[in-house]
Amino acid sequence: MGAVLAAVLAASLVGCSSTGGKRAEERAAKEAAEGRSAVNTPRWTFAMVTHSGDGDTFWDIVQKGAEQAAVKDNINFLYSHNDEGQQQAELVQTAIDKKVDGLIVSLAKPDSMKTVVAKAVKAGIPVITVNSGSAESKAFGALTHIGQDESIAGEAVGDELEKRGRKKALCVLHEQGNVGHEQRCAGAKKTFGGKMQNLYVDGTNMPDVQASIEAKLDSDKSIDAVVTLGAPFAAAAVKAKRTAGSKAEIDTFDLNASVATGLQNKTLGFAVDQQPYLQGYEAVDLLWLYRYNQNALGGGLPVLTGPQVITRDDADALAAYTDRGTR
Repeated sequence: MGAVLAAVLAASLVGCSSTGGKRAEERAAKEAAEGRSAVNTPRWTFAMVTHSGDGDTFWDIVQKGAEQAAVKDNINFLYSHNDEGQQQAELVQTAIDKKVDGLIVSLAKPDSMKTVVAKAVKAGIPVITVNSGSAESKAFGALTHIGQDESIAGEAVGDELEKRGRKKALCVLHEQGNVGHEQRCAGAKKTFGGKMQNLYVDGTNMPDVQASIEAKLDSDKSIDAVVTLGAPFAAAAVKAKRTAGSKAEIDTFDLNASVATGLQNKTLGFAVDQQPYLQGYEAVDLLWLYRYNQNALGGGLPVLTGPQVITRDDADALAAYTDRGTR
């Protein structure tokens, strides 16, 4: 794939002068800055409906990627979210009633979403799934799935814990019923040679999250690693570690500015990045390609955006991107 893209790029450069290429880049940058599209296709409407709760920085990054692709592709972009499966399904139904031209959904709770996604497909609305539900995406009729394989991501965590010589880990699940979270912890257990225990917490109540982790660390000093499944929960785990007087390393899924800082100052050991910006951006872009040219990617398999294990060595290079909210 890399060789093909390189050949296409080389051909495009041969076909225009260096001055012409520079002018094209400057024109595209100006159009983007002015909020103008880079294409003249119809102004289609795409809706994205996710299982995000309020104030989730991960989904802010997904949304930002989708919005920036929408500007480029001349798309009217609608975003809505609810962390309850039934309410998320109702938001999808609302998008169907609006007769949107494309639909992007996450499938953290696939049983709640199956019927309404089928309705969208039956209505002729192309669907792309993102982030959660790679196993169900094709069966539900989606064009493709964009995200990381949660089991593989979990295995990457187990491998990293093993490399770091950890012996007993806690996997903190902050959203019960989320199949992706269960897959992450199960994957980590599969490749981790030590012991790993699941801890279920109420992710909508951050003081409760901190208190639950603190109680566990206080009662079991042999725990030497805590893995949280989202960036906002890493900070709570760091506070819990400090209060409990624990020496456990805090590691997390996902990346944001706070996590990058934690990696830099060593309050965090490592993070697993699934590049949420790409999940939003590519979902909109692939829907546009499908509407415009009937293109599809993946060949029936998920389009993977992760996992990528991020350590302190990587944090400095990524800090500028996390600060602007795109990593």
